[in-house]
Formats: sequence, structure tokens, C-alpha cells
Amino acid sequence: METLCRTDRTALVEACQRGERSAQYELYRLYSKSMYNVAFRILNHTAEAEDVLQDAFVKFFQRLSDFRQESTVGAYLKQIVVNEALNRLRQRRVKWAEVEEGYEVAQEPAHEPDEWEVSRVRAAMMRLPDGFRTVLTLHLLEDYSHDEIAEMLQISASTSRTQYMRAKNKLREILS
Repeated sequence: METLCRTDRTALVEACQRGERSAQYELYRLYSKSMYNVAFRILNHTAEAEDVLQDAFVKFFQRLSDFRQESTVGAYLKQIVVNEALNRLRQRRVKWAEVEEGYEVAQEPAHEPDEWEVSRVRAAMMRLPDGFRTVLTLHLLEDYSHDEIAEMLQISASTSRTQYMRAKNKLREILS
């Protein structure tokens, strides 16, 4: 994603608020790929991720008059994308595993992963059940806290932590 200075970003948002189509297209161009990736990592389904992306941008432009620029455009848009993707998952009736305690935290690898390892992990993540993949994505890749995830998914923070640990264990199992 291109880096825009705060002044340029503010001008772009203001142009969008005035309904300027070229500004809306520019904002879409700047953020669509990264927002699609967020939706895809949560949903693991191309068409659904594309639908979420479209719905999220429509909501974003409809709500743009409410945007006070207290956060970045990307953060505001990402919250909409995450919420839309989670709503889509709820429609699938995601079943969360029961909470069990006693999982140990694994140590992080001592080296930087190469491209092959990264591809292998991505493919393995897509094989995880929806609940595991969602919590793993939100916590590990999108940097949400377990309390924030719990609120978004309407589960307890403890369930979020357990889902995360189970997801990591299942990921290790798939990769071994």
C-alpha cells in the first residue's frame, strides 16, 4: 500500500466526503488489496472475501461523513472489513470449540522463515477450521488483543485464548 502523508490522506478523505468519484477510486485502489487479504484470511473463500470487500467499501463510503479522522483511514476501514467478515462467518454458524485449559505456549522460531516456509504456513492456515483460523488471524496477523477478539466474536477472552492455542497446535500438526 502506498504511503500517504496525513495531509494527503485528509485531503483524499475530504474529497471522498464531497462525493468525488476519482478520490473514492483512489482510496479503493490504495486499500482494496490489503483489505481483501484481511477478509480472505478470515473467511478462506475467494468469492466471500470479494463480497465482504465490496460490502465493506460501500459501508465505508456511506459512513464517511461520520469519520472524524481520530484513527487512520486504514484502521477505520479494516474494522469494517473485519466486522463484515465476522458477520459472514456467523451466517455460516461457526462452532467454537469448548474451552479447555492447559496448553503451553511454543517458542518462536530462531530464524527468519524463507518464502517456501511462509507459503507452507499460509496453506496450512487455510486448512484450519473457521473458528481456529479466525482467532489466529485476528490475534497473530491483525494484532487484536484477546479481549478485542472476544468482543467482536461475542465469546469470552478465555475462549479466544484457547482457540488461539488450539489453532497453533493444529497448525503444528498440519505442518508436521
